[in-house]
Amino acid sequence: MKRSQWKWLIVSLSFSALVMAGVLYFTVDESTIEYLSRINPFYLVLAVLLHILSLGFWALRIQKMSASLGYRVRLRHCLNLVLANMLVAAVTPSQAGGEPVRVHELYRAGVPVGDATAVVIMERILDGIVLGALGAFAMLFLGNYWSSLTSGFSGVSVMMYVAWIFVTFFVLVFVYSVRNPDHLKRVLKWVSRWIDRRWHLKRLENLLETIDREVDNFNRGLVKFVNHGKSGLVWGMLFTLLFWISEFVIASLLLVGLGQPPHLIESFVVQLVIAIIMMIPLTPGGSGVAEIGATSLYSLFVPSAIVGVFVLLWRLIFYYLNILLGLLSSLVIVRREFLARVKKQR
Repeated sequence: MKRSQWKWLIVSLSFSALVMAGVLYFTVDESTIEYLSRINPFYLVLAVLLHILSLGFWALRIQKMSASLGYRVRLRHCLNLVLANMLVAAVTPSQAGGEPVRVHELYRAGVPVGDATAVVIMERILDGIVLGALGAFAMLFLGNYWSSLTSGFSGVSVMMYVAWIFVTFFVLVFVYSVRNPDHLKRVLKWVSRWIDRRWHLKRLENLLETIDREVDNFNRGLVKFVNHGKSGLVWGMLFTLLFWISEFVIASLLLVGLGQPPHLIESFVVQLVIAIIMMIPLTPGGSGVAEIGATSLYSLFVPSAIVGVFVLLWRLIFYYLNILLGLLSSLVIVRREFLARVKKQR
């Protein structure tokens, strides 16, 4: 990692720890000890294992989507790039900042940059489709569960509708831009010129040329995906669904481990809202936003004395464990690059 990335990692960890300390300060009381005495470590370990399994689903998604374009990428390599991606996502605004790492690692596995970019972008599109579909399901078919959850806090209902509309709009804009790449170019160039008028970009013309080239490369890659990689889209959709469902279930396992009911439906809705909010670039790795959001939403149906401990365990799995695994996978990448450089110099 670069020095600037280490700096942002420290900022992200510090901000998360500070917010988490505040959450615990305002939620822990005398009854917390009684709740902690009911902890069942089996479910906590199961939650960790399920998170690792979900990362395996992500790796399988990348492998199958790459294979549909004619590239064989080892599952071990796919898993390692997913873990390295998690580290970068922890130091960039929102948790959707690891795309360049995944593109680079696919390129190192023999996938051309254009096709690697198509795979990674299509991943995000599948995420949007699945989250949008799950959001529609939550709003249309959960009935009384949805009403009982939002009756205590109308803001949840508003956030759910806004998040669902945002994801749906994003998917529709993407589909339109794929069919009309020239329109996408015009929008990106307009944004670049708008930024230039305010902050005076040093190399605006180079940026505009890059936009032309990259949009064409991106569009060619996606056309190839749609024309020749349909099986990858099917596998990608399946593993995307498995990934998000397994990630959402982890919260319920933690609640059971803390001696609480699983609250499967309520937790599903809350996790869906948080997952979409975490994609908005607000803070590095979503630190602070995740803790406050989870505390506010889970306090609707989880006793206040235990909600802080629950959020701490949840973040240990989804944030701190990701950083640890990402550091280990980054060491594997650094070692590989070092050995490759030494071999080239011989």
